[in-house]
Amino acid sequence: MSEFEGQVAAVTGAAGNLGTALCERLAEAGASIALLDRDADALAALISRLPQNADAAHFVVDLLDPGSVQRCVEAVRGRFGRIDILANVAGGFAMGPTLDETDDATWDLMLDLNARSVFHMTRAVLPLMRAAGFGRVVNVAARAALQGQGNMGPYCASKAAVVSLTESLAAETKQLDINVNCILPGTVDTPQNRAAMPDKDHATWVPPEALADVMLFLASRAARCVSGAAVPVYGRS
Repeated sequence: MSEFEGQVAAVTGAAGNLGTALCERLAEAGASIALLDRDADALAALISRLPQNADAAHFVVDLLDPGSVQRCVEAVRGRFGRIDILANVAGGFAMGPTLDETDDATWDLMLDLNARSVFHMTRAVLPLMRAAGFGRVVNVAARAALQGQGNMGPYCASKAAVVSLTESLAAETKQLDINVNCILPGTVDTPQNRAAMPDKDHATWVPPEALADVMLFLASRAARCVSGAAVPVYGRS
């Protein structure tokens, strides 16, 4: 029996490239899965891709609306009874002008998609984990969190915030059986990135499935003594 059987994983951004790969890995590992996204049609399509015996349900949520997040978490608890694993996958990326030419809307968008979404979801789920005395939180930051890049100031800052939130949450839960970690993907091999960078060597990029494998490890018993880590997953990019 897989160690994930009997555990419930909630995955935000489930209908995206990484979210889909992670949900497929979790289903293969025997976990029950709450698929969270704002796109109902994409969620329904994802459900149809999972193994027929997968215990999965999808929930539409606006991660930027605290009320929507709280209602979603209550609905997940109503369906599954608990949340053992939270994977904060939802996020976004945008290049931009130089920082002095960046408008507030672009700044707010990156901070909202990448940091506020993690804050809202973790704030709603953590009380369930505290009550259960167990939990695993895996966030998605980025290599850009560690070193700022030109024309990417808001994105880099938002992903750096994810690392800091991960470290703070790990410090707050270190006396409990609740571990909080994040991954730092390099360039991810997605259709969108291939279209945007057709001349790059795609073989050096990181497949979403490889990122999902690392996230599954961080949620597993093998990583029981790992918390507060930011794990690089760069491939050869």
